[in-house]
Amino acid sequence: MADILIRKSGHIGHITLNRPQALNALTYQMCLDIEATLDEWATDDSVKMVLIDAAGEKAFCAGGDIQQMYDTAAAGDFDYGRRFWTDEYRMNAKLANFPKPFVALMQGFTMGGGVGISCHGSHRVVCENSQIAMPECGIGLVPDVGGSLLLARAPGRIGEYLGTTASRMDAGDAIFAGFADYFIPFKDWPALTKTLIKTGDWQAVDRAAQKAPTSKLAAMQPQIDGCFAAIGILGVLNGMDSSDWAQKTEKTLRRNAPLSVGCTLEMVRRVRGFTRIEDALNMEYRFTYRSASDGDFVEGIRAAIIDKDRNPQWKHKRLEDVNPMHVSKMLTPLGEAALKL
Repeated sequence: MADILIRKSGHIGHITLNRPQALNALTYQMCLDIEATLDEWATDDSVKMVLIDAAGEKAFCAGGDIQQMYDTAAAGDFDYGRRFWTDEYRMNAKLANFPKPFVALMQGFTMGGGVGISCHGSHRVVCENSQIAMPECGIGLVPDVGGSLLLARAPGRIGEYLGTTASRMDAGDAIFAGFADYFIPFKDWPALTKTLIKTGDWQAVDRAAQKAPTSKLAAMQPQIDGCFAAIGILGVLNGMDSSDWAQKTEKTLRRNAPLSVGCTLEMVRRVRGFTRIEDALNMEYRFTYRSASDGDFVEGIRAAIIDKDRNPQWKHKRLEDVNPMHVSKMLTPLGEAALKL
């Protein structure tokens, strides 16, 4: 069974992720296939728009398939991961700049690499079981695939909060934070797909949309802004008496890789001044290029996915141990090794 189904159906170009048993995790070859398809369909007059969806109900795409990236990096070979990220980021940029309507149907888990192949589209659809997140800090990375730009554009300091805590957004939260545009019940997706195939009329998405659920994130924004705009986030959290939210947030921050948390805060704040996804991807690549050789990526994957002991031994034991010099080292320009899109 093919990992990805790519075909022209009626008036649309149709991409279906087809690894439901692996939560439609994105392989290196799938990235290359999507890029080649975008190149072809961008100038194909028979394709009025593109639709990307996924098999199963549990996940649109739970992230990148990073087994081989771990295997090579753990053996001291960092070139494979760097090549993977280079090619994936190039595909993300092409998707964000795609000249035709791009509809993404995001059920269940949409995380990490899954965000990169959906949330840069023009018509981003969520449903009642959608769960969107950027969980990279938990494995020694930073939000990438252009996710830093989405986080930077979120209201207030919501981006810093989502990026460092990996908090999951439901449909209402995703629309509020700018990761999605439309709420359409999952049961209505087959009929919508048929209409798009038959007509190529992307405005059918607007007509099918319903009122989005209330966003819990929106209600939390004042306290999130108060904490995540501060220099000393932990100090602010500790000063919030015994708030359940403050305690949970601090616990989450301390569980993630300290270097990743520090770099994510700095990165989102820098990217807030950018307008192009290419500039955000270049910033992200500075970190991911160094993530295995100088960061916590190998240990993060070992603890979360390989040994599953959930007990990573991070290079920095505590968030307080990460200083601006450590952050600067991970985000400094790469010179000749810089991302070339």
